[in-house]
Amino acid sequence: MEKIILYYKFVPINDPTTVMHWQRELCQRYDLKGRIIISLDGINGTLGGRVDDLKAYKKAMNLHPLFKGITYKWSDGEANDFPRLSIKVRKEIVTFLASNELKVSAKGVLGGGKHIKPEALHKLVAEKGENLVFMDGRNAFEAKIGNFKGAVVPNTRTTRDFLEELETPQMKALKNKTIVTYCTGGIRCEILSSMMINRGFKDVYQMDGGIAKYGEKFKDDGLWQGKLYVFDKRMNLAFSDKSKDIGKCSHCGAKTSQFINCADQSCNDLVLACQKCSAKTQYCSLHVKQTVTV
Repeated sequence: MEKIILYYKFVPINDPTTVMHWQRELCQRYDLKGRIIISLDGINGTLGGRVDDLKAYKKAMNLHPLFKGITYKWSDGEANDFPRLSIKVRKEIVTFLASNELKVSAKGVLGGGKHIKPEALHKLVAEKGENLVFMDGRNAFEAKIGNFKGAVVPNTRTTRDFLEELETPQMKALKNKTIVTYCTGGIRCEILSSMMINRGFKDVYQMDGGIAKYGEKFKDDGLWQGKLYVFDKRMNLAFSDKSKDIGKCSHCGAKTSQFINCADQSCNDLVLACQKCSAKTQYCSLHVKQTVTV
């Protein structure tokens, strides 16, 4: 049996290059595929492989003084959901262009939002009522197929856009609200919540373990609706057979959670398209729609 694990840890790493070489040897030893990013501030990984090999990888990580105690999120999938093994050293493990303000210690991000576990979230929602706002910490296109009901979805194509977005009047108007940030596995919210606090947001939480952990706990019986976008061959993930499609086909408006790449090679956009339309129309709304012979 194969699975996919998702994990991160913010911790000072003095020599990311040495860690990169160790990670490559470790992943090759256990025949794992996926992506790992390492920076001076920590590590972020998504890996697929056999369950026993993933457990052996976890054991090796727990033996390392920097990486012990990481929380791993498990989901259905396999090594071949990734084209290859990619391990890179970068300035940031998530590119918010905020490395100059991010503060990290051995205990993690300093000055970030309060962690709230899925089990405690519903109680907080009941206590705060209309004063609580969910903030989607992902790229806006991800929210098209799944989000928390009533969430604010910032106008972001990449995480780099949050720097500007937090300065908009719409965002500034939320500074006195209770904000619960959420993202796929929690890593983006570690940074986003600290950026929000740095800009005067008063009461900021971050969903511990992200959507992935919330979905493990409540499936589709809670406040989440739709499917979770994932950055691999699977493209989306349903938490149960109750999961609904909330995205709309960009061509006919039918409900769908399926993204396809725009056929225009100069465009990097993903197109929401139902099965019928994706078979014949392969262009996004910014380009002329063309029908192909099937």
